[in-house]
Amino acid sequence: MSIYIKLKNLVRDTRKKLRNYIDCLLANSYDYYTCFYPGNSGIIPNKLIKGVIKKIHIDEPNQAKLKDINPGNIVVFASKNKRSFDFLFYHTKLKCMDLPYPSIGFDFIFFFLLPVKHLFRILLCHLDYFFHNFKFKDAYSSGYITRQLMEKKSGFVCLIEEDDFYKRFIKSTVDPLHHLIELQKTIDQDIIIVPEDIIYITKPAHNIPSFFDIFLGTNEKPGLIKRILSVLRQPEKISVQLAKPVNLKEFILRPEIERLDSEFQTHRLRLYLVDILNRQRKSITGPVLKSRQEITEDILTRKSLREYMADYAAKHNMPLYKVHKKAAGYIREIAANYNQTFINLGDVILTWLFKNIFEDLVVDPQEINRMREKAKEAPLVLVPCHKSHLDYLLIPYVMFKNSMPCPHIAAGKNLSFWPLGPLFRRAGAFFIRRTFKGAELYPKIFDAYLEKLLFEGFNIKIFIEGGRSRTGKLLTTRPGGLAMLINAYNNNACDDLHFVPIFVGYDRVLEEDAYLKEISGGKKDPETLKGLISARKFLKKKYGKVYLKFDEPISIKKYLGSKNFDIQKSSNQEYIELVKNFGYKLLNRINTCAVVTPHGIIASAVLNCHTNSFSQRQLQDRVNTYMNLLTFKNAGMSDTLLIDPDNSLNMVIHNFLSRNFIELADEDEEEITDNTTFIVKNNKRAILDYYKNSVISFFVDSAYTAVAILETDRFQFSSSDLVRRCRFLQKMFLDEFSFNEEETIEELISNAIKGFINEGIIVPDKQQPDIYKLTSQGLRKLKWFAAFLQPFLESYNTTLLYFKKHPEGKHDLKEQVKKIQSMGSKQYKKNNILFKESLSPINYRNAVRFFVRNKVKGRDDTLEIDYYRTIIERLIRLIIS
Repeated sequence: MSIYIKLKNLVRDTRKKLRNYIDCLLANSYDYYTCFYPGNSGIIPNKLIKGVIKKIHIDEPNQAKLKDINPGNIVVFASKNKRSFDFLFYHTKLKCMDLPYPSIGFDFIFFFLLPVKHLFRILLCHLDYFFHNFKFKDAYSSGYITRQLMEKKSGFVCLIEEDDFYKRFIKSTVDPLHHLIELQKTIDQDIIIVPEDIIYITKPAHNIPSFFDIFLGTNEKPGLIKRILSVLRQPEKISVQLAKPVNLKEFILRPEIERLDSEFQTHRLRLYLVDILNRQRKSITGPVLKSRQEITEDILTRKSLREYMADYAAKHNMPLYKVHKKAAGYIREIAANYNQTFINLGDVILTWLFKNIFEDLVVDPQEINRMREKAKEAPLVLVPCHKSHLDYLLIPYVMFKNSMPCPHIAAGKNLSFWPLGPLFRRAGAFFIRRTFKGAELYPKIFDAYLEKLLFEGFNIKIFIEGGRSRTGKLLTTRPGGLAMLINAYNNNACDDLHFVPIFVGYDRVLEEDAYLKEISGGKKDPETLKGLISARKFLKKKYGKVYLKFDEPISIKKYLGSKNFDIQKSSNQEYIELVKNFGYKLLNRINTCAVVTPHGIIASAVLNCHTNSFSQRQLQDRVNTYMNLLTFKNAGMSDTLLIDPDNSLNMVIHNFLSRNFIELADEDEEEITDNTTFIVKNNKRAILDYYKNSVISFFVDSAYTAVAILETDRFQFSSSDLVRRCRFLQKMFLDEFSFNEEETIEELISNAIKGFINEGIIVPDKQQPDIYKLTSQGLRKLKWFAAFLQPFLESYNTTLLYFKKHPEGKHDLKEQVKKIQSMGSKQYKKNNILFKESLSPINYRNAVRFFVRNKVKGRDDTLEIDYYRTIIERLIRLIIS
């Protein structure tokens, strides 16, 4: 018996010593799991990991999403696919940046990444547990995962993995998302899930996988070798994206989610997170690419289109096969042939080109990021102003450089000539005719193509002005393109459309000489191969900087909702009116985000002088007045104006001198002083007018108000005295300057008056509300603002001379403009017209349209002609007196 007791005590003591020894080895903790990554050096050294990820960056907007998370919340990163490298990247990179970083990999096994000592402890811990409980430890049931999360360690979960799904569905192992939902229901802290994606290949995926895709993995899910090659060869091209964090507590409290049990809540959460990641990837890589032939077949085999073609064939007594052939021909004429290899080549060429001809491309990364976020919700319609042929290239280039897919671009059929046409098609351009007249089938095919692009999720760029502006200011909208896009949305091609107003501004446009020729009445040269070859001369010059501003995207769904407008129930006239108003809204937004350049300010100060000569002091006074108003309006300034305005403005003066726009009255004068006199070259006024018009949108409201104040012919007035004349000017110049439907004429006047008070032009009466007095310097400065309208007033007055002389219907619009221009030239030679830039065929065309709309069509309309001439001539006299 004593021997048995001794043996029993020996075993007990041995077990106790072994337990103490094991506890000592495990540091009195049994929480050792392969899903926890401590960050210490394992078989793969930390230095190697840091070296590999060194050139892969997380940009500031993505960092901001993590910085904005409340430190008291629990953070879990969610990846679509299970990749240990992604975990290591975020753990290492974010830890160095002092941001929340993952330490726990749900269902991950970091065996080869852990230190040997840590591996030994895991093995010992689990063996000990197995011999006591005859089963292995589980990180979920043991409460380890919960404890680590509550201690503010971040997790990392993958959403789609075949092996993990098999374990959950067949073996009923714990679903990490289910575990998080159950945990969220029992704690007060919010669990924040951050959907993340490392996009190794930013090229769009192809509908049919290539030979290499089969063996190395697709672009969406690259295999190990493909990922290693991307990391080693082009790490800077890898895009790291964090989606907007999802608050799990808010998600499960949604009415449609809360009523479900936990299992179905888990399913809905997984679908929701996967959808976020799919949209995010699509905003970077673009939709899956289909061949041009595949898109053609998809369009022409649509049931609705086939029925229309059958009706068309019967109506025109044509064989159906001929109609099909005609439709296929239209598709070939229209469709793009998007080619990623060509776009990559274009990136190299355009980088070289833009570095040679421009000093810089000025873009705000935050605006790009805002646009990218909206692209996750719906296709984008990019709506830039159109000042140069380079607009076609600049916006896709900037988007490509900022990890966004190049858009499909609506281009005029005049640009489809060889060899540029085929090249533009490969860059995403699709071509549209200037007019659809005489081609009944064509618009139906074009609508179908547009709907297909939006259905596939492609972004589209469209110029709503219809063509390039030869005057520097925005042209009136052509509603056709907008109407087709909104109609495509109405036909359920997409859930929504985000229209992005974009300003593109140049210090100097390449087409300067061509515009001067056209403004002077010359014929526009057609785009040809010869013209392309001659364009080599542009590479020998520098054209300053280019400024791109991307305004807040406008949702068409929200816009229609705000107007309570139902397209289905509206008449055609009501629909066109809505499209026009929406076009004005886009133009106003472009003007709002426009960038003021020193070239525009100096050109305005030079041309708004009533004589051809002026002193440096006079020029500086006008420049200061204009700059003060722009500062008061918080207008966007070019970086050169912000950094050193005086120096940048002086550089423009010297630039104008060197380009022979202006000249010194005294050619022997070596240094410019306050008394230096300049003379404007008459044959260059049209180009100066172009640059003046690039900033005129900031001064139009002030010009209307200034003219109205001058017309009161009093040193004391009220704002109500100005309403009638401002409304008249706004209506008359509707085709010159975009109309803001969201601002009343009273608000326009009020805003202008505030600017005049700030500049000391007028002062409010202390005794009487809404009464203002003109200061001693105010009259002179008012004329500087009113002078912005003088070229337009002179153009419209000349147009009235034409109507007074010729009967109605004698000439078409083109011939009318020629006749008016001839009359204007004669009036200019007689000194009846002061500004040569008034001889603008574009101004004349707009004037004809306005007067015809307002019952001035020929010499029989004497009363109307005299009415407008009396007002316009009086206003001109007030400005120049």
